[in-house]
Amino acid sequence: MIGAGVQGRTFAIACAQAGYRVVLEDVMPSKLREVESSLPNDVRLEFASTVEDAVREADYAIDFVPDELESKLEMVCMIDRMAPPRTVLMINTTALDVNDLASCTYRAERCVGVSGGEVVVGSRTLPEVAADVNALFARLQASL
Repeated sequence: MIGAGVQGRTFAIACAQAGYRVVLEDVMPSKLREVESSLPNDVRLEFASTVEDAVREADYAIDFVPDELESKLEMVCMIDRMAPPRTVLMINTTALDVNDLASCTYRAERCVGVSGGEVVVGSRTLPEVAADVNALFARLQASL
């Protein structure tokens, strides 16, 4: 997970409580320290100091960077370069077109959008990838 602001940390904690291994990265180390110091006792997160370290072994990668084209495009391309080919890239956006962002990657078939807790399937997203991400979100909902 990239971005330890309110939305990123909330999603990270929910994923950890649902049983997922979560690696959280933020460009601001102070945000990571803030998250670490405020974690509930039953939640275990790992922290990374670089995007590469955060996504190196990821099955899923999601960003919580500002929802503006330049920031989002930079992060999507960075994750695409650094994550293993199997990684599903979940693009958290309400303002940008997931298809446009996915088309800038080598894994458009493994990209989905996430908007307000809903999965947005891109035109090239594989059906099994969409089903997998929907199952992840169902598991998160069940654990709440």
